[in-house]
Amino acid sequence: MKRRTFLGASGLAAASALMTHPEKLFGQERPDLVVVRNGEPASLVREAVQALGGMSRFVGKGDIVVVKPNMSWDRAPEQGANTNPQVVAEVIRLCLDAGAKKVKVFDRTLNEPIRCYRRSGIEEAARQAGAEVSHIFERKFRKVSLPSGELLRSWEFYDECLDADVFINIPAAKHHSISGVSLGMKNIMGLLGGNRGTIHRDYDKKIADLNTAIKPKLVLLDAYRILKRNGPSGGNLADVEVRKTLVAGIDPVAIDSYGVTLFDRKPAEIAFLSEAVKRGLGTTDLSKLNIRTIELKA
Repeated sequence: MKRRTFLGASGLAAASALMTHPEKLFGQERPDLVVVRNGEPASLVREAVQALGGMSRFVGKGDIVVVKPNMSWDRAPEQGANTNPQVVAEVIRLCLDAGAKKVKVFDRTLNEPIRCYRRSGIEEAARQAGAEVSHIFERKFRKVSLPSGELLRSWEFYDECLDADVFINIPAAKHHSISGVSLGMKNIMGLLGGNRGTIHRDYDKKIADLNTAIKPKLVLLDAYRILKRNGPSGGNLADVEVRKTLVAGIDPVAIDSYGVTLFDRKPAEIAFLSEAVKRGLGTTDLSKLNIRTIELKA
């Protein structure tokens, strides 16, 4: 496992980040979260990443980067069940501009993979942006220990993510019939092998357990469209609301906590977020965060 991807080295990575990237950026406090509104997908990404310090803060020259969208469903972008393909494409371009050697995109889908990759629009958009897009191979899963897990003590993760220098999580903002919402912490299920159906029993504790193993360098929550009802697969355009919003930051719990508010709910109402705080994965207290909101011109 590459040390920068996993929590075992998060202390060293944090120390390095503090030395390399001071807390003040162009005379302003660096935000904990950036919320960009009223823009098209690519402009939302560019503004959010720039406000966080630029992609070079997260991606170094020669890095192998995994960009993980949600493309689990055989749905078109307008149906809001997958990450917006243009959000994915812009993240890839920024990674390559920052000097990434290679950007990889993949997901363990729930519907038939070829249909999901194509109909989501992500496969074509990601390849045009310069990424290597591949399907999941069962032989490439490796068991990872979860020493601080409460119910799960190990699970299989996809080795191309384990071996990457940088993991960037790009979930879609969706309703979910079991967990209430599907956001960033839920999106890592696309990196898991084994029988994922068992995770939905005692879901809140298990998803927190799994997120102790892997920490993204950057999370960008795609809320250009949000699926308000009948998630996670959706299908009915009446369930989709166009928000033209993107939320970005490095704390996966804080990102999901803000994402919950897009559904007129509070972080305290979502049990897996409370479990994540218990594991020390981040904060749900948005009042204590420096949140920068950027309104783009229509």
